[in-house]
Amino acid sequence: MAEPLKNSFGADVPRTIARMIAAVSHRFDKKAFVRSALDGYDELELMPRAWKIAHALRRCLPDDYEQALKILLASLDQPSGRTAAVGMGAFVFLPHVFFVAEYGLDHFESSMRAQYLLTQRFTAEFSIRRYLERHQKATLARLAEWATDPSEDVRRLVSEGTRPRLPWAPRLRAFQADPRPVLALLERLKDDASLYVRRSVANNLNDIGKDHPDVLVETARRWMEKATEERRWIIRHALRSAVKRGEAGALHVLGFGDTALVEIGKVRITPSRLPIGSSVGLTWEMANQASGVQRVLVDLRVHYVKANGKHSPKVFKLKTVELAPRETIRFSKSLALTQLTTRIHYPGMHRIELLVNGRPYPLGRFHVTAG
Repeated sequence: MAEPLKNSFGADVPRTIARMIAAVSHRFDKKAFVRSALDGYDELELMPRAWKIAHALRRCLPDDYEQALKILLASLDQPSGRTAAVGMGAFVFLPHVFFVAEYGLDHFESSMRAQYLLTQRFTAEFSIRRYLERHQKATLARLAEWATDPSEDVRRLVSEGTRPRLPWAPRLRAFQADPRPVLALLERLKDDASLYVRRSVANNLNDIGKDHPDVLVETARRWMEKATEERRWIIRHALRSAVKRGEAGALHVLGFGDTALVEIGKVRITPSRLPIGSSVGLTWEMANQASGVQRVLVDLRVHYVKANGKHSPKVFKLKTVELAPRETIRFSKSLALTQLTTRIHYPGMHRIELLVNGRPYPLGRFHVTAG
């Protein structure tokens, strides 16, 4: 099983933060801060650990928020001993982000400046959401300015921080109800030079489509006009969940609006009975039944058994193929049943379907045993 993320956010994190702050503030009580932060720390998951450190910062920094923030920001460039560019190194600044989210709402300008600096070291996507809720108009105006900032990290914050369904964060209910303010920002970023930003734009649109599928499709159609290949990539990535759900509008935007004339045959699922931790192999053939060329989108949907005995579907992207008249193509796919933190496998009968232009074709079943 994969290593829990919290193990990369261990007791060294508050100790590192203590050293960094002490280097710029001789009055900072390192021992008291570390003691407060680590009290009950081991029992917590990653995000609660970061919140606990943020609360400890509040207790050990000056009571005046502006003074405390000045010290905190002054410490950012102190050596941490953690590699910020890769892995979990930059997460050392997550408690700083939470500090601004929790204690800075009555200090808009200084907190926005802090988030501008923090997002270039880690990300302020978690804290900016509090400001969108408390100071929506002012925060949206600032984000509109940041949409043209030279820093790709700042521009990404504009799209990532406004995602209605950002992972690891409470939803932005106001934007779930009315995504127009977010779409206005995404319009400014849809042709951004940075893939880092464009990926965030696509993820935001994907979020919007879960609550407003018609808005997603209308936006995708409009963006397709005179679209560069980079923008087309955004559209395809933004439509991925809608395509997995088989939504006709999304499939039509991508050119898969018609039902494919195909026949599925020679299906093999081996083994048909296997223990958790092993792999199942799938092979099948797809034959073009049309007299002309067909361009088809092929995905695989597995109905996994959950702990309660019910099924939960998971779609795996396969490929887009062009079938010549009467052509037959052979496919193969291996499914690993390894236990992961993101997917736990349970015994029972699992069903498999092929999705061709969104239309399901049953492939068969395999039985998973406990061992």
